[in-house]
Parts: sequence; C-alpha cells; structure tokens
Amino acid sequence: MLDAGYWMLDTGCWMLDTGCWMLDTGCWMLDTGCWMLDTGCWILDAGCWMLVKVDRNYGHVVNGVSMNKGYRDLDVYSLAHDLGVDIHGFSLKLPKYEIYEIGSQLRRSSKSISANIVEGYGRKRYNAEFSKFLVYALASCDETSEWIRYVKDCHPALSEQADHMLISIDTLGRKLHSFMQSVEANHIR
Repeated sequence: MLDAGYWMLDTGCWMLDTGCWMLDTGCWMLDTGCWMLDTGCWILDAGCWMLVKVDRNYGHVVNGVSMNKGYRDLDVYSLAHDLGVDIHGFSLKLPKYEIYEIGSQLRRSSKSISANIVEGYGRKRYNAEFSKFLVYALASCDETSEWIRYVKDCHPALSEQADHMLISIDTLGRKLHSFMQSVEANHIR
C-alpha cells in the first residue's frame, strides 16, 4: 500500500510512514518523530544521540539502560542518590542553629529526588504513574536548589560549596527532565 498523502508504504511486514517518519519492518523501526532506529537488536535515538544494543529477551532500553535491570542502573537515580548523600554532609556544616531548619529541609528535599525516582520506577508498568513521580522528583530538585540558594545567601562562608551543589543540581535537573520526556513519549513500557 502506498499513500502519498501520508507517505505510507506497507508491504505486510515493512512499513514506511513519513507522516511521523517511521519505518517499521517488524524487527526494524525508524521513527524520526523521536529520532529512533530500532533494529530489534540496536536502537539509535538521535533525540538523545545514542546508539545502544537491545536484548529483546531482556527488556526495553531508555538512556542506554535496560528497564528490567532495576532503578539502581538508571543514571538519574545514581546522580540523585549521590547528590542526596553530598547534600547531607554539606548540611551538617551549617551553624548549629541552622542544622534543624534549613539543614533539615535540604536533607529531606534532596533525598526526596531519588526516593520519587525509585517509587515511580516501581510503578513503571503504568506510564502515567511513572511520569507523575518523575514530576515530583523534578519538583524536589527545584526545591533543593532553592534551599541551597538560601544557604549561599545567608552563609557566605559556604558560598563556594553551595555553587558546586547548584551546578550538580542543575545537571541532575536537566537529565531528569530528559528522562521524564522519554518516559512520557512512551519510549518504555
């Protein structure tokens, strides 16, 4: 079947659909709406510019990680967890009168990032639930950034460390946003 209005070629097991730029051979899929080439064994995703091998018997791949391995293998989880540990130590450097105020808020918001990623991952079967918890994680990332800004403004002696934390938080926020977009675009199921 050839539909020139929608540019579709369907030979039974071969389909070229350029309305959303998709070539699907059953084992091969080229989808340039999200720039993905899936050969059954390989995925090229130019939205994130990556090439990864997929084991069809093992599971789906997002950002180079098989979604069947576990949340600990997610790059965003590792970054969030490490950030939570770093911020915990940083918060204990605050003056005693701040340890239970700003320090407590910092520890809770930073640990909430990885906790929400984990809880969302546990619900990955339901794409909307996974996305919802990634939104919570991103919101916690923003909250953590705000608390770090308070530390920077209120405690100049910790300003340099706060700047490094803000860079890490910004990096995590960007990666988390990209990961969330992949999940919302149904790149995993």
